Amino acid sequence: FDDSFSALDFRTDAALRKALKNEIKGSTVIIVAQRISTIMDAEKILIIDEGRIVGKGTHEELLKTCEVYREIAFSQLSMEELA
Repeated sequence: FDDSFSALDFRTDAALRKALKNEIKGSTVIIVAQRISTIMDAEKILIIDEGRIVGKGTHEELLKTCEVYREIAFSQLSMEELA
């Protein structure tokens, strides 16, 4: 979703994400993303660095346990968004 959503204004982005969340409810979805905001609500996130899985968990778990994820999150999101 990163590239296709990158040109959207905040309101349109939020409305589209909400609609998609309802559409995919109960489905298994694999998302490849560079933006933390795209995957923050995922049930399971895999972090790949230099071809290796270096972290696995929810957004909250990865903030506590995965340095790579934490660095990316802090570079992309405000403190309010991280909470």
